Amino acid sequence: MPSGGDVTTNDLVSRSRRVTDWLLLAGFCAFLFFYGLGYFGLVGADEPRYAQVAREMLSRHDWITPTLGGKPWLEKPALYYWQAMLAYRVFGVSDWAARLPSAIDATLMVVAIYLFLRRFRPGFQLDGALMTASAAGVIGFARAASMDMPLAAAFTIALLAWYAWHERARKTYLALFYLFVGFGMLAKGPVAPVLAAAVIVIFAIAKGEYRLIGRTLWIPGIVVFCAVALPWYVAVQVRNPEFFRVFILEHNLARFGSNLYHHKEPFWYYVPVVLLGLIPWTVFMLAALFESVRGWWAEKRQFLQSEDALNAFLVIWLIVLVIFFSISQSKLPGYIVPALPAGTLLLAEYLRRHAAHDERTPMLLTVLHSVVAALLVVPALMLQYILLQHRLPWSMAAQVSSGVALLLAFGLAVTLRRPQGLRMLRLVTLVPVLLAVWAVLRIGAPALDATLSARPLVNEISRVEAQPLPLAVLRVPRETEFGLQFYRNEPIARYEWGQVPAGEHLVVTAEGLQAVVAKRTAGRRISYLGSFAPQHVEYYWVAGR
Repeated sequence: MPSGGDVTTNDLVSRSRRVTDWLLLAGFCAFLFFYGLGYFGLVGADEPRYAQVAREMLSRHDWITPTLGGKPWLEKPALYYWQAMLAYRVFGVSDWAARLPSAIDATLMVVAIYLFLRRFRPGFQLDGALMTASAAGVIGFARAASMDMPLAAAFTIALLAWYAWHERARKTYLALFYLFVGFGMLAKGPVAPVLAAAVIVIFAIAKGEYRLIGRTLWIPGIVVFCAVALPWYVAVQVRNPEFFRVFILEHNLARFGSNLYHHKEPFWYYVPVVLLGLIPWTVFMLAALFESVRGWWAEKRQFLQSEDALNAFLVIWLIVLVIFFSISQSKLPGYIVPALPAGTLLLAEYLRRHAAHDERTPMLLTVLHSVVAALLVVPALMLQYILLQHRLPWSMAAQVSSGVALLLAFGLAVTLRRPQGLRMLRLVTLVPVLLAVWAVLRIGAPALDATLSARPLVNEISRVEAQPLPLAVLRVPRETEFGLQFYRNEPIARYEWGQVPAGEHLVVTAEGLQAVVAKRTAGRRISYLGSFAPQHVEYYWVAGR
């Protein structure tokens, strides 16, 4: 027998496997979250707006009050802004640096899932981590300059820490829970502690362990939460007395209870959003969810007192968040990102139960999963046609894309039908995911940039202006306005609001509005400079008064 200082073969194998796991995690996170962050510019209204807020805070050396156009912008807490400010300070101000915080937060979330599964449910920890990393919603929001991924990461780590404490009763885990709930509070507000409390309370009631609620209310942990979250909230309220009204009453309570910000969607909106966000794992996630609910229903309390209690916790986590945001009168896709890890963790548990016994994958699951996963490559390869032509033409490119998808679907199905097919689920499914991400970044990025970002528009304007001039807009989307504000780093006037600059300036308008510009500028000289066809806008020079 080996002495205490000897290293056994099993130890060497275990160490080698861990090194391989970490290398795979690093490689996949680097590609899925970091690669090509700047291949296309900031899109939508939120990305450039949040990126600009962080830039203005950095230029003013102000870590308390978010500002946009020099005025307080109190819609969101400061965690993302702080992260972006640090990225700007290290790498300079750019669109890819603005997206860096979300990529880092997503990586931390994936690592936390790996460590949790390795410690508490060993066997498929790498599968759980990489399935989470490769879910469509996680990839998308890991590449977005927004608050959604910081919240999702903090919320996921907090709930995993709480469940670790629930199983092992180590106060360190409970302290981590309160720490990351505090970060969630700084990421997006009271929604983090409210949802964490809802999941925990419902789980405790389901188990019939009401004392669990009281034990969770641990005074040192509450102190940790307050130490993390409260200093900024107190400081911003002292500096900006309107903060409570704007942030709490308007952008939390009013946003939840009314359609104040015009994001109305049907009650069932988040069901398809979650299913799409979990692609390519949707089919097996539904199988895992159905099996967990059926087992819980059949075994009742015995299910909750066994190792399967984690499945019940994950089911509650997923369903509570879907129901909560479905009740909300204001709905956006990013709200549901914190629910996605619950789905991939359910799938990891499903694999641990079935793959360990080398069970053959059911035919229906095999076919459906193979088709869903393989179809990812079609819109990815055809993205430029979808964006520029608003359709999927039946061209040679479409035929090639469909052929690739069919080959992938066939390969997935054959592999998964083998006796050890479930063990290969993660490996073979990542193939179409990697191909789809590569296609979007290397083939579709120019079309994304041209149609959805203000970056190429700003480049076009810069080529025709003799000197930098103030910029105004007329009847263009908010996305264009905020994009121009970030890439020009200047306030943007809106003609519709009577903000017609008195001096010489440029104006960006929707197509065909030269007569309207002439009317609003009261006879001042105007000159057509050009147009940007992908976004259907034109730009003009306007003389001073």
